[in-house]
Amino acid sequence: MTGAVADFAERHLASTDVCVALSGGADSLALTAAAVRSGLGVRALIVDHGLQSGSAQVAESAALAATELGADARVLRVEVGRIGGLEAAARTARYRALEDARDGVPVLLGHTLDDQAETVLLGLARGSGARSIAGMQPWTAPLGRPLLTIRRAATRAACADLGLSPHDDPHNADPRFTRVRLRAEVLPLLEEVLHGGVAQALARTAGQLRDVLDVVENVVDQHSAVIAGDTVDCGHLAPLAPAIRSRLLRRWLTRQGATEPTETVVRAVGLLVTGWRGQGPVAIGGDHDHRLEIARRDARLVVERRVR
Repeated sequence: MTGAVADFAERHLASTDVCVALSGGADSLALTAAAVRSGLGVRALIVDHGLQSGSAQVAESAALAATELGADARVLRVEVGRIGGLEAAARTARYRALEDARDGVPVLLGHTLDDQAETVLLGLARGSGARSIAGMQPWTAPLGRPLLTIRRAATRAACADLGLSPHDDPHNADPRFTRVRLRAEVLPLLEEVLHGGVAQALARTAGQLRDVLDVVENVVDQHSAVIAGDTVDCGHLAPLAPAIRSRLLRRWLTRQGATEPTETVVRAVGLLVTGWRGQGPVAIGGDHDHRLEIARRDARLVVERRVR
């Protein structure tokens, strides 16, 4: 595991200073230990969501474990909203706190190969598109995931070898959460039916798809001039391959104010280019007072703001 972190640091990091997002669980504890042992200057950031009784004590225990391993530690207390559900709101609060506290230093996350397999399965089940099925990137600055080739069982074994006592978050066993049921029910069944190796195969497939998508994104970059302005010439978009066109549209829509445009929205805007039949504008978001729409005017895509 120390070797995996050292290899990651050599490949992706410009300096030896890092933060580690430490929950107190086995994965992030093992990552903290491996990062220290690999020679990195480690500051553990422990986010206390305040969602469970005793969470402050768990956070302080994690901070103590980090300092005993040779890392600096800081506890970040956050308030979790309810927009988008508890799980999503907690994640939003956590990443915001990490961003505010990292002081320009990369943040290492303890996601493992098992987490990657779960992410790929969720993406497949939800039809979220190729990028979702490609799983988590090992490095998307400032976030790094050095343990994506390491099994969850290995992090527990590492903690046992070091005499560490990881905290088992009750939420990680709560069947109300989709990912928990995937972990506890679906993946074990797939492993049984397919005679093992499923998690590794899913993670391997994700890596292969990321390689393909990197090539596609390079081609998209070569056509970025097509979407450089506030309006887009449909004549320049129409001849492009669908995969290139949809990615260009997604980039342009995001730039115009769309928040994570869905596949349905991108497809509808694409039909303004390649399936023009005089259809009306496509809503892409907005705020409390105005709605943002994409319309086709004189063979160009334009952004229109309408009062709600």
